[in-house]
Amino acid sequence: MKLEPTLRALADPTRLRIMRLLADMELAVGELALVLGQSQPRVSRHIKILCDAGLAERRREGSWVFLRIAVAPDRAPPLGAAVARLLEAGAADDAAFAGRCAEDRRHLAAIRAAREEQAAAYFARHAAEWDTLRSLHSPDEPVEAALAAALEPAALGTVLDVGTGTGRMAELFAPRAERLAAIDKSPEMLRLARTRLQHLPPGKVDLQQGDFAALPFAEATFDTVLFHQVLHYAQDPEAVLAEAARVTAPGGRIAVVDFAAHGHEELRSQHAHVRLGFSDEQMLALLTGAGYAPAPPLAIPGQPLTVKIWTGTRLGVVPAQTHPRKIQA
Repeated sequence: MKLEPTLRALADPTRLRIMRLLADMELAVGELALVLGQSQPRVSRHIKILCDAGLAERRREGSWVFLRIAVAPDRAPPLGAAVARLLEAGAADDAAFAGRCAEDRRHLAAIRAAREEQAAAYFARHAAEWDTLRSLHSPDEPVEAALAAALEPAALGTVLDVGTGTGRMAELFAPRAERLAAIDKSPEMLRLARTRLQHLPPGKVDLQQGDFAALPFAEATFDTVLFHQVLHYAQDPEAVLAEAARVTAPGGRIAVVDFAAHGHEELRSQHAHVRLGFSDEQMLALLTGAGYAPAPPLAIPGQPLTVKIWTGTRLGVVPAQTHPRKIQA
């Protein structure tokens, strides 16, 4: 770390305010501009300086660019997080700066409220179709309980939630995970997930836009990989699970929650399902072919659809580790 760029980056009150805001949540560049009351080009210049100094980092989701506290490559305590803590402690001795930060937080609270209103509106627009689908299978609660039980008692370690949607699985398993990455192809879904997960500590969940056929992570990154009602959208589930196996560490686990094989053709046209569920034989072949040792499946009967939970352990020799793996794009 070079000290001079870091000190230069922190020599501006606006950039100090940005660091205080990022300590609370990941924010879009446009949102930061609204909170700070400055033009987006001006805020972008401040962001570039912070990123160049290694204090913050950008992430693109569709046409949106988000900013967050930078994560250290070796998973050591990040410099940006340390700076944010120092600023919080130092604000007690600077009434003017503390007052400005308090005003920023009020604006930030308004942004959070707006996100929640947008999410509620989206759910309201799509509630009828989701309720129709949910009425075909068992309620969410027993499925989630069965999945949580299937993943006990071993530690989850670093977790990947593939096709996170609204972020429910990430929310459910974040308390048990060392760190969690959640991806979805839809920017709108990621915005809903961000709203659901904004109460979690910064850096706990890493939200990214991505495709399950080309995961944006290095090999053997994750200890646990989740597919919750996602695989039936895959044109080529063999390739999707092979990609999941690539990023699963030897000895790591996969859990696939999906429908048992069924004949409801209307789900193709009404809900874009590519696969009408999976038989146990199909899933056994898929998991084995991808390099997992399958465990006996679990069934949660519904009417008329049954939800199945298939799990497996990644084959291979578990390498010795001296520190947790980095979730690396």
